[in-house]
Amino acid sequence: MPPPESARARVRGSSSAALPRPSVRPGSGIALDLGSVRTRAWIAGRGTILDVPTVTFSGAGVVYPVQRGTIVDVPGTARMLERLLGHRLPLLSRPLVAVTTPVLDGPMFRERARTAVQVLRPRSVLTVPGALAVAVAAHADLSRPLLVLDIGAHLTEAVLLLDGDVLDARRTALGTTDLPYAASSVEISEAVGAVVTSMLRQDRTCLTADALSRGVLLAGGGALRPDLPRRIVSRLQAPLRAVPAPHTAAVRGAAQILRSAHVHPSAKGTP
Repeated sequence: MPPPESARARVRGSSSAALPRPSVRPGSGIALDLGSVRTRAWIAGRGTILDVPTVTFSGAGVVYPVQRGTIVDVPGTARMLERLLGHRLPLLSRPLVAVTTPVLDGPMFRERARTAVQVLRPRSVLTVPGALAVAVAAHADLSRPLLVLDIGAHLTEAVLLLDGDVLDARRTALGTTDLPYAASSVEISEAVGAVVTSMLRQDRTCLTADALSRGVLLAGGGALRPDLPRRIVSRLQAPLRAVPAPHTAAVRGAAQILRSAHVHPSAKGTP
């Protein structure tokens, strides 16, 4: 089992830059969730979410530009975004773009994502921690400690939030694509248990325990597998609440933040 990675961060919305307060007109905003297997995009004014494989093409064939939560091919990511969104934007538009990012390895991801989305000619790029976007989509109470568990295709991330701040984050390089060959649902649930246990042991504030007693917010494709939530509940001995349509929660939350970018703290922070 890959060892869990950990980090502590105090991030106020994790904005990509000190932004003006733009009002988002129809057709002028894009929310993006660049996953390892699926890329999801929301365009203001269209009312639908695009959900496509995270692939692009080169002379060598199919290229997978995002792997294990890391953008490994920036030009390939840009080609994918141009192919997916270039023809859907109004001519000469300068959209405001919101991109969800993993909390761990966030600085590198943000830098590479900002570079890739330049193909869309954005007027500004806002980066939002994926866990915060999930919480916004779930209309969660961010004034109290909240533990978000996002089980993606290649990565599982556990994030402790309070007042929009990331207090702690842990992850394990296991996801739904590892089922059933590289890992079992038992191994993934045990990895989640180890991650949360390490958060509890190193938290001297009891905020993690408080969040756990309130219940874990579950998102990502793993939430759609009935065996995983059941095993995680048994392992954590804590309530678990899945976000509606958990596989698109991050992009929907980013879209909500985008729509209120002129007042949301994420649009007023610094790098």
